[in-house]
Amino acid sequence: MVKMQKLVLTLVLVFGVVQFTPLLGLQQNQPPAPGADQQQPMEKSFQGKIEKDGDKFLLKTARASYDLDDQEKAKSFEGKDVKVTGTLDASTKTIHVTNIEPAA
Repeated sequence: MVKMQKLVLTLVLVFGVVQFTPLLGLQQNQPPAPGADQQQPMEKSFQGKIEKDGDKFLLKTARASYDLDDQEKAKSFEGKDVKVTGTLDASTKTIHVTNIEPAA
């Protein structure tokens, strides 16, 4: 009889722990929430001059040249000093343009 009580108590205890584990935050090996580990690129400002290179416009800064994904916005600033706001794709050296304005 005592063995039966221990078995029942053990089963109740195990079932209770399994049942309430999510409430206690003890779950493991859960996949991360979508986008949890992916960092959004931060928007930055770049100052330089819009120059035409062949058939496309680039932003030339003191340190580097960057491709611009919005050629229409860049076209109206050809030869001018500007501040370009956007996110940089470092692998392609392309700025995903949010805004272009004359440099202050």
